[in-house]
Amino acid sequence: MAAQELNCWKCGTPVRDEPLPLQRLAACRNCRAELHVCRMCDFYDTAVARSCREPVAEAVHDKKRANFCGYFVASPAAYIAPDRTPAEQAQRDLDQLFGGDSGGGTANDLDEARRQLERLFGEDDQT
Repeated sequence: MAAQELNCWKCGTPVRDEPLPLQRLAACRNCRAELHVCRMCDFYDTAVARSCREPVAEAVHDKKRANFCGYFVASPAAYIAPDRTPAEQAQRDLDQLFGGDSGGGTANDLDEARRQLERLFGEDDQT
């Protein structure tokens, strides 16, 4: 059975340049995130106390910073793609509110907007 490929816990870039086991100062070549972190560990689990399934490991407060945990086991499943759905929905709502993704309108709409501005500021043509 082939070993699963390790990916950075933060950006998902494959970790190929770092020797295994990961050293404390190992970093992702793409985003420079530290790799010897709780978020990258097989024992990391937010459903349990201290977010660690290893009962004798010392508590680590910052799960995204390198640490000296001797129980660290790099997890191939550490990267979880972000849920883009809320951001995409917000963008659609903005596009609907402001008239599309380009932020502009047709030439006629722009001409009408310019005429209204000129009327508002008293710069319209008096001829």
